[in-house]
Amino acid sequence: MDDKTRGHSRWLPQDVPPEGQRAALHRLAAAIRRINAAMMETEAPQDEIESATEAAERFAERLEAGPRHRALWGFAESSNAGDTRAFFDNSPIFGLANPTAPPLAVTMDGARAIATVSFGVAYEGPPGHVHGGWVAASFDEVLGMVQSASGNPGMTGTLTVKYRRPTPLYREVRFEGQLDRVDGRKIFTTGTLWDGETLCAEAEAVFISVDFERMRAMAEGAAGGER
Repeated sequence: MDDKTRGHSRWLPQDVPPEGQRAALHRLAAAIRRINAAMMETEAPQDEIESATEAAERFAERLEAGPRHRALWGFAESSNAGDTRAFFDNSPIFGLANPTAPPLAVTMDGARAIATVSFGVAYEGPPGHVHGGWVAASFDEVLGMVQSASGNPGMTGTLTVKYRRPTPLYREVRFEGQLDRVDGRKIFTTGTLWDGETLCAEAEAVFISVDFERMRAMAEGAAGGER
């Protein structure tokens, strides 16, 4: 592993086992995902739904009444992250502490990434299939990770997605991404989305290298700012 890709080994989930508050947030987010999925498909009678609503409202009020300015562990997207898996806990795509995330499970092999996920009904667009916006967002995050192998990563400049086949719900699908080349501040990446051997979508993205001291300042400001 060369210097440009060495940092990725510290980004993988197994390298930073969650504990304490972080582990509790992972568990809570997973429970909320289950609630989201169950709510989308429930045929419970009105009284049960109203009872669940009252319990959910009490829980929301409990969280709102507690401390609200938890320090950020890092950025919420891979393209402008730094060094540890904790940077992705809040990601809407990878984040194990973000209940809106599917979440994708990603591994790195040098300047290539493979991410697997099974999208549930909460991500539906066409009947029985994944909303194209979630496909695009997932490509953005996967390619954001591989472009960091350039050694001077940046943020998304352009993202082009070609949809070849509808992406099914409830089946494990696979995103693959790779770093293609670097031209000055521009970092070129490509990716594919597969349902088994069926190609569902292709993507090309260009990232623009940025000054990460500015990104760190933005993160610090977000962590200390008022809501």
